[in-house]
Amino acid sequence: MTSRCDIDISLPDAVLGDAATVPSSARLREWLGLALLSLPTILLGLDLTLLHLALPALAADLQATSTQALWVMDAYGFLIAGFLVTMGTLGDRIGRRRLLMIGAAAFAAASIAAAFSPSAPMLIAARAALGIAGATLMPSTLALISNMFVAPRERALAIGVWATMFAAGMALGPIVGGALLAHFWWGAAFLLAVPVVALLLVLAPVLLPEYRAPRAGRLDLPSVVLSLAAMLPVIYGVKRFAKDGPTPEAAVAMGLGVLVALIFVRRQRRLADPLVDMSLFAEKAFGIALVVLLFGLVAVGGTMLLVTQYLQLVAGLSPLVAGLWMGPPAVAMVVAGIGAPLVARRVRPGYVVSGALALSVAGYLMLTQLDGGGSDLGLLGAGFSLAYLGLGAIAALGTDLVVGSAPPEKAGSASALSETVQDLGASLGVAALGSLATAVYRGAMAGRGMETLAGDAREAVADSLWAASAIAGRLPAGLIDQARAAFMAGFTAAAVVSAVSVAILAVLAAVALRHVGRPGD
Repeated sequence: MTSRCDIDISLPDAVLGDAATVPSSARLREWLGLALLSLPTILLGLDLTLLHLALPALAADLQATSTQALWVMDAYGFLIAGFLVTMGTLGDRIGRRRLLMIGAAAFAAASIAAAFSPSAPMLIAARAALGIAGATLMPSTLALISNMFVAPRERALAIGVWATMFAAGMALGPIVGGALLAHFWWGAAFLLAVPVVALLLVLAPVLLPEYRAPRAGRLDLPSVVLSLAAMLPVIYGVKRFAKDGPTPEAAVAMGLGVLVALIFVRRQRRLADPLVDMSLFAEKAFGIALVVLLFGLVAVGGTMLLVTQYLQLVAGLSPLVAGLWMGPPAVAMVVAGIGAPLVARRVRPGYVVSGALALSVAGYLMLTQLDGGGSDLGLLGAGFSLAYLGLGAIAALGTDLVVGSAPPEKAGSASALSETVQDLGASLGVAALGSLATAVYRGAMAGRGMETLAGDAREAVADSLWAASAIAGRLPAGLIDQARAAFMAGFTAAAVVSAVSVAILAVLAAVALRHVGRPGD
């Protein structure tokens, strides 16, 4: 693989030359650069979950309506997903380090605006700006890693570290948010970005190389518009489906997004300089890895939603303690994310992914054995840790397969596709498994002696365990226990579906990726 890109290195004694022609071992500078890139990666994960505990306080302070509070939570992930493909390709054209630094500065500015927002609409706008800025950081960090680590074994390990840092940020979000809220006001959660970005802006020119794709061509603005018009309605429809069920609004949004996506794909096939090079999908490992990432995240995303509900509504833990129980699964993911690339040096990646997913299947089956009394937290922790173990392996090796299958000049676009399918998979998981669990709950609660309840209480109990728990003091004796049992029936159904789907993925990985050699072969 020959690199003909223009690489600007700020250190005069660093000579890369034809490093991509003969893979060479990374030096201390590259590993320090990886540590620097881990900082914005952790920050992005933190911002996805940081407000879970701060939302009640900020909603009360800003007098936000329920709809505004929903958009405060969703605007960030919504805009990240919509702009990933565009920003990944933009970095290939203007320079990945340059885009990273511009996006980081914008992220810090938007964080300050969010921290001191005087109203809910301004906070929603700031969160949307954070999402757009975050979309510049994710593909830039991953694409730069592919430039810095040319040797396949080292690249796989570096990507494993990158993937686990993002997951660690997500896991730490509720814990950090709760700790900050105990000592400061809710806006302090956003100010964490400022020192991180300051450090990045100072050290990036020293530790990170610049990369611009040779002869990248002009950015096709109609393709940018089409990509946004495809992704935003799909993500919006999925999120509405997760919250309200199969409504006409959700169906129309997703249908519109799919239709525009087909137009987008057709345009990309005709362009000399497409926004997304569709020829990447001709590489079998590229497409299969994206499928594994997509559906692996469906299982984890939906199950995580239900596990957090179990910890608070069934086990009766506080939000902070419930967040601490998510620590062991996060550790398992870190171990798998770093360990899987090391194992893949001796065992073919397809078999490593398949084996890790088989362990995840065992974890989902353990979750089906919860008794619903809230006393089997050890079983839940062990089962969900195994599920996260598989996630760590596919996040590391799957992402490496996607990025490694693309030529250097397309690494930004490939990175954006990898992150887009993961974001979409998590959203689909919340929608699909959340809706399944809700449907089972409502079916189990039908006719459970609710005829004597007042109208609003009857609607709350019939809707969800969340709503029933909010009015538990007004309910007849035993009814809240029935609601917990109905929730557990839905939880078990979702765990069974996850186990079956991940078992299929394990077989797919073993069969379809068996031809992929070990890194460096």
